[in-house]
Amino acid sequence: MNLPTKLTLFRIFLVPVIILILIFPFGQFNIVLPLIQFGNVLIPLQNLIVLAIFVLAMFTDFLDGFIARRQAAITTLGKFLDPIADKLLVNTLLVVLAYQGGIKLVPVLVMLWRDILVDGLRMVASEKNFVMAAGVLGKLKTVIQTIAIILALLNNAPFEQLQIPMTTFFVWFAMLISIFSGVSYFMQVKSLVFDNK
Repeated sequence: MNLPTKLTLFRIFLVPVIILILIFPFGQFNIVLPLIQFGNVLIPLQNLIVLAIFVLAMFTDFLDGFIARRQAAITTLGKFLDPIADKLLVNTLLVVLAYQGGIKLVPVLVMLWRDILVDGLRMVASEKNFVMAAGVLGKLKTVIQTIAIILALLNNAPFEQLQIPMTTFFVWFAMLISIFSGVSYFMQVKSLVFDNK
C-alpha cells in the first residue's frame, strides 16, 4: 500500500473521530469545554477542534493526489477509496451539522440524494464501459460545501456580527451547484440509462 492510499485511509479514519467530538455528551461526564468568543459570537471549543481536524483532512486530500501524480503512484485502490473518503468526510459533517441545527436539513438531503443518484449513474456507465468525465461543477460543489462547513463550525463568524447569514447562503448555493452538476452527469450518460439493450 503506497503513501497516497495511506493518506486516504487516514482521512477515512478521521471521520468517526469528528463525529465523536461533535456529538459526545461532555456534560454527562462533567467535562466543561469552554466557549471561545469571537466578537459577539461564541464558538464551542469542540467546533474549533473539529475545524482543525477537517482542515487537516482536506490537506491530506490535496496531498495524496499531489504525491500520486508526482510519483506516478495512482492505483485502482486509490481511485476507489479517494472519492469515498471525500464524500464520507463532507457528507458526514453536513448531516451532523444539520442534526445539531447549525445548517438547514433540506439542502443537505438534496445533496445526499444527488450523490446517490450520481453513484448510480457511474455504475450504469461502468457496466457500459463508459467513463464519466469529472466536471468543474462537481469540484466547485465540494469547494462551496467546504466553505459552508467551515462557516457552520465557526457559527457564521465573522459574518454573524454583520447579521449576514453566509453559512445559510453557502449551503443553499452548494445545493444548487450540486443539482446542476448532477444534471450534467446525467446528460453524459442519458443515452446509456435509457438504452434497452
